[in-house]
Amino acid sequence: MIVDIDPVAFSLFGLKVHWYGLMYLIGFLTAWKLGRMRAAQPDSGWTGQQMDDLLFYGGLGVILGGRMGYVLFYNFSSFISDPLMLLRIWQGGMSFHGGLIGVMVACWLFSRKYNKQYFAVVDFTAPLVPIGLGAGRIGNYINAELWGKPTDLPWGMIFPPAGPLSRHPTPLYEALLEGLVLFAILWVFSSKSRPVMAVSGVFAVFYSIFRFTVEFWRLPDAHLGYLAWDWLTMGQILSLPLLMVGITLLWLAYRHKN
Repeated sequence: MIVDIDPVAFSLFGLKVHWYGLMYLIGFLTAWKLGRMRAAQPDSGWTGQQMDDLLFYGGLGVILGGRMGYVLFYNFSSFISDPLMLLRIWQGGMSFHGGLIGVMVACWLFSRKYNKQYFAVVDFTAPLVPIGLGAGRIGNYINAELWGKPTDLPWGMIFPPAGPLSRHPTPLYEALLEGLVLFAILWVFSSKSRPVMAVSGVFAVFYSIFRFTVEFWRLPDAHLGYLAWDWLTMGQILSLPLLMVGITLLWLAYRHKN
């Protein structure tokens, strides 16, 4: 199968609307709907208006943090030569780890505004994120980017920019693991009362494991390559501190509970 999809979904009054941008819109709308459902539950401690504001804060954090993270972690040299590339989000190029930092800052600002405990806000936010992550990976797939290593497996796909070889469709692997599977884990886990920081810890641990694992089949960015031992990637390096943070949060959550 050849990945050959027009990245432009449609044109409206001469403006090209890209699938990649639509995937982010799907992620935000899904997060809003799920958050509204949780906020409507008895004794949630949240109102619909607060959820609306959280979406605004979080959306800014995702977009600004994700793009700046991509520039700093993966493509700083291109930014130096072409600063306007920072604004061309529709071409792809968003960093999860940068977006995560952006969302953490957004949650901090939101918690100050509403006088909520910081990690209570992060715990509420975490289960709303994975569907958006999965949708973003579908956007990567449509853009025929972030392909994997060559494979002869029956589900291998040809990414034209990478040449004629059949490759692991790693954007779909990530959409499945970081999107659907992570969402299922977090939604079920957070459906019952948990100690503060536990949901955040579960998110950090499982995302890191999923991302670190898929990186073994995904080719690194050509201008970075492998950073060590012919297998270690930037994505794996950035995932290790997040894994440690997740383990620490779980330890603190359940130590405090006991």
